[in-house]
Amino acid sequence: MQFELDANEIRVLGSLVEKELTTPDYYPLSLSGLVAACNQKSNRDPVMQLAEGEVVEALDALMKRHLVSEKGGAGSRVPKYAHRLASTLFEERGLSRPELAVTCVLMLRGPQTIGELRTRTARMAEFADLDAVETTLLELATRADGPYVAELPRQPGQRERRFMHLLGGEPEAAVPFTAPPQAGPTEDRMAALEEEVAQLRDEVAALRAELEVLRGER
Repeated sequence: MQFELDANEIRVLGSLVEKELTTPDYYPLSLSGLVAACNQKSNRDPVMQLAEGEVVEALDALMKRHLVSEKGGAGSRVPKYAHRLASTLFEERGLSRPELAVTCVLMLRGPQTIGELRTRTARMAEFADLDAVETTLLELATRADGPYVAELPRQPGQRERRFMHLLGGEPEAAVPFTAPPQAGPTEDRMAALEEEVAQLRDEVAALRAELEVLRGER
């Protein structure tokens, strides 16, 4: 990994990726829009309350690493900000849309199961099935400029495997993810259904939050 980000930088970067994939007509983001995105109460774990100065500080650090760029809005003097994870910044290649979607959810919501990832990336990228999510995780784990994700050890009582991003460094608890093993179809299907119900609730809350941000910028 070429860089190690702190919690504020991860939240800023993840918010930029999310808004590019879900509301491209309103991307790049102004500073006020980015602050609101960072502090959303939906689709965030943990919920944060970053001050504008903290977001500016995180932006400065990300721009020094060339992970974020400042762009002028069309016909506007207001500076706007965009991430560079999909650009040619990296030695191998930029992140694909599925890779961006998975990384984004891990940045904004913490460790996730494969079923949770498939459900919670629904507005960002299309995965045909759980195997497609596993394939994307494997690609992120084996990139020449990575790894970007790792599998967490299964805790007592946990039925499903959980994955985390490594943009903030690799904790001792993480284990390498080298190949997708055979999963129990019934277990994964039930988890995916449960997450789809939760995602529907989250999407309604997220859409309401985005509408409030858009109204404030007009």
